[in-house]
Amino acid sequence: MIAAAQEVAAAYPWFFPVCVWLFGACVGSFLNVCIYRLPKGESIVRPGSHCACGQPVKWHDNIPVLSWLLLRGRARCCGRAFSARYPVIELVTALLFLACWLLFPAEKAVAGMVLVFLVLGATFIDLDHMIIPDSITIGGAVVGVGVSLLLPALHDHAHEVFFIASLRSGLDAVLGVLVGSGVVLWIALVAEAILRKEAMGFGDVKFLGALGAFVGWQGAVFAMFGGAIIGCVWFMIAALFQKLFGRAAPGARLETPEGQLVERVGFGVHISFGPMLGAGALLYFFVLQPWVDGYFDSVRFLF
Repeated sequence: MIAAAQEVAAAYPWFFPVCVWLFGACVGSFLNVCIYRLPKGESIVRPGSHCACGQPVKWHDNIPVLSWLLLRGRARCCGRAFSARYPVIELVTALLFLACWLLFPAEKAVAGMVLVFLVLGATFIDLDHMIIPDSITIGGAVVGVGVSLLLPALHDHAHEVFFIASLRSGLDAVLGVLVGSGVVLWIALVAEAILRKEAMGFGDVKFLGALGAFVGWQGAVFAMFGGAIIGCVWFMIAALFQKLFGRAAPGARLETPEGQLVERVGFGVHISFGPMLGAGALLYFFVLQPWVDGYFDSVRFLF
């Protein structure tokens, strides 16, 4: 079977990338369901996709990206407008899945797709509700450890005895969970003691632990501090947008510590940190892993 797949890839080099792109788009469509239903505690399986008016969405109106374009962003049954975010999530998921396939060996690519799914789900739920469900955080950590055991290439482990490679990979995942959640927890506790108010939600603590299961302790530490830098850049861009246009940046959901929605960016206003953590983890996974790991190895060598 592997030989047949290699022959297909050699004869038609576009075949598997196209399949992965289409698969990613379908996963993105399912991800839209998860983002909408998980915060409400609803089943992501039943009922099937349906319009806000209650009518079920027919299969030919539920084709990722294409259906939204053909219907011009409106439901066939009642004419209600569908957010452009639906095809955007499908497209982004497809592109990131394709990037996994093109950049990594098959095992690591599959594991990376699971990571992408969790990051995108957490990102958009956090943006909408400023929460990250335990099904993504705790569930993601469990899945991350399981994927690490089954696909040790995720943590770049290879051995002629699968059990040994699997064990090393699983240990890296567990260490990533512990270090990731521990780093955020201690930073949150110190910040809370200094500021005398909650500085970071516990969902972020659990989420970075889940990310650590996929990217290891080095990636978790980078995601924390890289996410903080990304957050600072976002804050400056949002503040500039607000200065120029007199309103908050599109997509920004801001809250006071009391939970009241506000329209202006400023100090003391809560913003979603989960998307920044996820962006830092993906940046490490896709681009910066060799350099970050090399830096930590050099620092460890000094001691």
